[in-house]
Amino acid sequence: MGEPDGRAADAGALSPEAVDVYGRVTRHEHVDPQRDARALAELTAWGLVSTDPQLPHLVIALDPQEAGRRRLDDELRRMAANAALMARIPQVTDELGLHFERAKWRSGRGSEFLGEPELVEARIEQAVGRARAELLTAQPCGPRTRERLTAVEERDGAALTRGVHIRSLYLDTCRDDAVTRGYVTAMTGRGAQFRTQVTQFQRCVIIDRRQAFISDHVVNSAPGHASWHVRDRAVVAFIAEVFEECWRRADPWNGDPYVGAAGPAGARGTRTTLLQREILRDMARGIEQRLTAQRLGIGLRSLSKEVHTLRELFGASTLQELTYQWALSDERLIDDRPPRQGRATA
Repeated sequence: MGEPDGRAADAGALSPEAVDVYGRVTRHEHVDPQRDARALAELTAWGLVSTDPQLPHLVIALDPQEAGRRRLDDELRRMAANAALMARIPQVTDELGLHFERAKWRSGRGSEFLGEPELVEARIEQAVGRARAELLTAQPCGPRTRERLTAVEERDGAALTRGVHIRSLYLDTCRDDAVTRGYVTAMTGRGAQFRTQVTQFQRCVIIDRRQAFISDHVVNSAPGHASWHVRDRAVVAFIAEVFEECWRRADPWNGDPYVGAAGPAGARGTRTTLLQREILRDMARGIEQRLTAQRLGIGLRSLSKEVHTLRELFGASTLQELTYQWALSDERLIDDRPPRQGRATA
């Protein structure tokens, strides 16, 4: 049964006191119901003794082998119940796991900073490759290279084949780029939709409205290609709504070239380059040409040539008239300057 070695009894053994009292009961020695109450309660729980409520001082010893068998049966039943519970644990956790995953989808799992260009590119490619319903992209930094557009056409073409609905937003200046026009014409023929906007907007890539990639506006020292991979449901929904607002204001584009109002000598509308718009902005602010040339990293002679070209485009005989014509032109709304922060790529 138990060993009277003075150690505290554990769950599977009797205490030394209980063993001593059981020995006294078998020898018909005196047992004090009050002083030995704890030991008697332990023996009773084991089924080793029996007492008469009418005669509490009379304690009868019971067969320890029979008591042991009954206790063993009780423990076996308890073990079987525990085993059944253990067998149900995976089923319970799997069921609860579904609710937990849904809760994470509703509340989101935050955002991840991506600093390396290879990591940004790989993560976007992986996400777009898994798109099942919708792909929204906003590209505010002007035309991309032929090689890049060829890769994007292959990737997005595969998404279109899977039934993914694609909408892309570009700056209005992209209508002048032959490579971009060819890409847009080809993708429009396969079901994609494109629009252009004169004013600047934020770059983003949104996949199935479950995750998005946006430019970095947090880590000031991050490189220009740094991005954030956003998975938070509320934030992604907000990014998608910003895209939708820009989309509603933008003009549909099927790949056709820009057609503006006829300018001097019947030329096409006064479309300006990024460099020319930078010069005009400084002129409108009253900045000296010398400082503008220094800021843009060009020579003063090159800047003078650009100003001469602008005067011809706008039909202005003086710099004051050129500034005035610029202020009246819709081109002043174009803002395709390189962003100060990093931008996500797609």
